[in-house]
Formats: sequence, C-alpha cells, structure tokens
Amino acid sequence: MCGIIGLVSEKEVSSTLLEGLKRLEYRGYDSSGIATINNEKIERVRSKGNLSFLEEKLLNTSLPGNVGIGHTRWATHGTPEEKNAHPHITDKVAVVHNGIIENNNQLRNQLIEVGIEFSSDTDTEVVCHIITSYINSGLSAYEAIRATMGDIRGSYAFGVLIASEPNKLFAVRGGSPLAIGSAEGENYIGSDTYSLSAYSDNITYLKDGDIAIIENKSYKIFDHSHVLVEREKQSIIESVSLSEKGIFKHFMSKEIHEQPEVIAKSLSNYIDMDTGVVSIPDLPYDLSTISNVTLVACGSSYYAGLIARDWFEKFTNVKVDVEIASEFRYREPPMDSNGLTIFISQSGETADTLAALKHCKSLGQKTISIVNVGDSSMCRNSDASLKIYAGPEIGVASTKAFTCQLVVLACLAIKIGTSNGSLTNDLEKDYVKSLLSIPRLISNTLDKEEEIINLAHDLSNITTTLYLGRGQMYPVAMEGALKLKEISYVHAEGYPAGEMKHGPIALLEKDLPVFMMAPSNTLYEKTVSNLNEVIARDASVILLTDEQGLDNIGHLKNKIKTFIVDETDIISAPFVYTLPNQLIAYHIALLKGTDVDQPRNLAKSVTVE
Repeated sequence: MCGIIGLVSEKEVSSTLLEGLKRLEYRGYDSSGIATINNEKIERVRSKGNLSFLEEKLLNTSLPGNVGIGHTRWATHGTPEEKNAHPHITDKVAVVHNGIIENNNQLRNQLIEVGIEFSSDTDTEVVCHIITSYINSGLSAYEAIRATMGDIRGSYAFGVLIASEPNKLFAVRGGSPLAIGSAEGENYIGSDTYSLSAYSDNITYLKDGDIAIIENKSYKIFDHSHVLVEREKQSIIESVSLSEKGIFKHFMSKEIHEQPEVIAKSLSNYIDMDTGVVSIPDLPYDLSTISNVTLVACGSSYYAGLIARDWFEKFTNVKVDVEIASEFRYREPPMDSNGLTIFISQSGETADTLAALKHCKSLGQKTISIVNVGDSSMCRNSDASLKIYAGPEIGVASTKAFTCQLVVLACLAIKIGTSNGSLTNDLEKDYVKSLLSIPRLISNTLDKEEEIINLAHDLSNITTTLYLGRGQMYPVAMEGALKLKEISYVHAEGYPAGEMKHGPIALLEKDLPVFMMAPSNTLYEKTVSNLNEVIARDASVILLTDEQGLDNIGHLKNKIKTFIVDETDIISAPFVYTLPNQLIAYHIALLKGTDVDQPRNLAKSVTVE
C-alpha cells in the first residue's frame, strides 16, 4: 500500500530519502513527502501526484537535517491532494503511516471536542495529535508512542520524528510490515527489503507490537511487553540491478521478458535435475495424509489458484476449494482437520490474505504460503513457505510473479500426488519434463511479439472486450481481462466460454472484440462450438490456439484473427496462453498512453482490508 522510508545519519538525509522513495513508489503514487528535524524544528515538503512533483519542489527548497522520514501514498482516508499527503506534523511530532486506523472517526471526534484542529482528512493525522498530546502531558517520546498504540485499532506501521529528540527515529509495527537496515554511520527504516537493499546488506524485521528507537550507530527494539529484545538480522540477497529497467521502456515489459529466466530459476529450486523429480523442502507434516486442499488468494494470485485447482484435483485425487481471501474468513466455512490451506501472494503482506491465514491457523489448519518475498509476514506466520523466486516485481500489474506462482503450485500438486500414491513415478517424470519445457515455450512466444504489436494496433480504440476459455483457459481468460483493465483502463471480462449462452451472449454485437483461448485438448471442440456462436453474432474474434487448432477450424480461419502458439499440455498450457494476454494488454496500454507501471488507483501491495 503506502511506502515508508526513514534515516538517521551523520550526514544530511533529504536526498537519500528521496532516492529511497523512488524505490517505494510502486507501493503508492497518489502523493509523497519528506520531513526532517533541523535545530529541534520539524521541516516538511509534500506534493500531490507522483514523485517527480516532490523532486521538483525539493530542487527549490532546502530541507536540512540528519534524521528524517519519507512517504509515498496510496489513498485510503482522504482524496489524493497535498493536504492529505504524509508526513503529518504538529509542532512536536511528524508521522508517516502505512495501514489504516479503524477507530479513526471515534478518535478524531474526541480530539475535536478538546479543541484540536485538523488540517487533513487522513486517519494518520489522528495518530500525530495523540502522540503530541501525550508528550504535552509529560510523557517521554517512547512512552507517548507506546500509549498511542494502546489507543488505536487497525493495521499500521509508523515512522515517527519527535522534535525534542533530534538524533532519533522511532519505528512502530502493528500489523503492517516495517524493517530496519544498517550501514556504516547510519540506520534506515523501510517498508520492504527492496526499499532497503540499495543501502544495507542486512535487514531486521520488526514484529507486531515492537517499537524501535533508532540512532545513527545503534538501535533498540522493545516488544509489546516493553521488554528490550533482539530481532534476527537477515542478509539481503536480491540484486539491486534487478530494479533497473535496462533496455526496456517499462518495468512491466522487462518483467514479461524475464519470465523464461525466472521460471527456470524457480524450477531449479523445486526440481532435482539429476533424477527428474519434484523436490520440495521438508515440510512439518506428512503430505500423504492431506484430505483436502484450500487455495486462498486475491487478484492475480486468486486466478493462479483457480488454474492450479485443475492440477491438484487431477494429481492428488483430493477435494480442492479456491477462495477469495477478502470473502473467505467472513463466511467461516467448516475446515477439515486434515486439510491443507495454501496462501498465495506476491508480497506476502496482502492484508486480506494475512487475515485469512490467521483465521485458518486458529482452526488448526496445516498452512503453506507461496510468496515472492521470503521474509514476509505471510512466511513468518505460516507453518511452511515456498518462495517463487521471481525477483523484485516493480510493475504494479503482476506478470512474472503470476507465472512463477504457477510453477510452485504445479510442483506442490505433483509432490502431494506422489506422496499419497495418486501419481506414478512415470507420470511425475512426464509432468516434470513438461515443466522444464516452459522457459523454451515462453521464449518462442516472446519471439512473436511483433504479431502482438500488430494486433494491438488493430485494437487500440476498443472500449470493452471479452476473454473466453474453458477448463484451465477460463482463469487464464480472467487473468487476461484483469491485465487489460489494470493498465489500459479498458472494460474487460473473463468468462467461461460455455456460459456465454446463459446470458452474456446478449452483449455480443458487431465488431465487439472477443479473445478466445483454445489449445488442442479435450475441450477444444466444445470451445470451437462456442466460437461459432460468437462469430454468428458478428463479434470480432481473436483466437489463441496452436497449429493443430488452427487446422481444425477449417473455413472459420478466414473470419477471425489468430495468434498461434506452440502445442501445450495440462502443465504448460496456462503459462503459454497467459503470455500473449500480457503482451496484448501492454501494447494496447502503450497505444492509449496510460501509465503502464503505475496505473491509476492501484498499488503493488494491498496492506489494508
């Protein structure tokens, strides 16, 4: 959601804070700001819009100080304008915040009753005034922050400056991620590993209830019981170079083209190349005893779960449910005591999915998280975690993380199937062989990008479209529609091809673009029947299929546009058919002139419910 950076140094910090915010802008770009302490006075610069506006302001504004905090915002309370930009300040306190204060209205009304005037519509300003009131009552900075934590409810991470403590930075965690990074003569706070990797070789994640008091050469962490504790330092292993666009115009384009490489890396971590079998790290339970599987996720990760359901059902012979995290825990569905619940998330910090995880843990479920960030909250709270090895994904619309999630889900499904005897060794080796072919198949599709560009030019003026598929191609269609919506702002719906006749066929009209995914599998003929239904209504069909599929449609090929991919199977098909949809969305967005990497109203990591 929002991004936090903070720094205590022997040098002035404003320029470093700005560079840190550039690494956090993918978390939110509605507004941004920086505050420092100079001669026991809080100084602040803020701006509406993306970070370039703040950068321009700082060219003409001096912001001295050796301690400071910065913030890039995804709006929750209050519109995206400068008055709602962080940091929020009083004469004694500055606060940046990631999360949401659930009892904001109650606290705000209480403060107004005692004469406090508010200058913003945010929930964060409430926190700022409460800390100030406790300091005015005589409490120390630490005591005031601790008392404030007792007053507020919700999910939060705070970076706090206290004017009377000009050499200290305070960091607070209560449900949203926050970490400390250390370097010679300075210490940092940041929302994630990526924000700190350019400055520090190690990272210390705070736990819920922690307050850290940070100086340039040292820091102390106090837990929820006020006890001084030491938290584990972890090495930062991600390459900073992965955060650069290189030859690509956008991160999204770069990340699409990285997929052969990162999928190969993910496969190398879950397949024993010598024996040709799946190799999953030891788990704290026996996979052969699993009686049912529940996949829980949001957004693209949810669609990955829908694709994987096919694998789990076919390979394991156990019941499989796929749930949207934001709805799941409120239904309170009954859970099998021998069930395994798998939580899928790129960041590992998605609030809805984390809440679902806590719910399942309370019911005694076996839990696994599948994430891209190996030291995330989801990893730390699950019985076990499986990293997808996609590397940093900066583009807000997920591409390589999505396909790497599929890699790990396929491997886990195979492993459960071999563990419970549902899969023979020969079948396992066949499926592994298919998995190992995916980087090559994706590379072959990337080589046809010019064809996609030509299609995009033909479709550049569309305002609505449909994506249709059967079986695994149905969630692939939904993911394709989501990509187009996210970055092109074109209305799109992914729908089961066989369900068109049950109502949505009424939407079909002349020249309406309809993307159909139709690999040559057992569902091909039925998909072609649905294709005929669409053509009969004069819609404009773009068919994604293989050479055999093209040959089998006969004279229909003259009535449609086609994009041909390599022949696939139950393992490889979702990967290969996802890629053209990613490219279509990207190139239509380019032609429409939208902000591909920072689409409006979206954020990379959604850390509020």
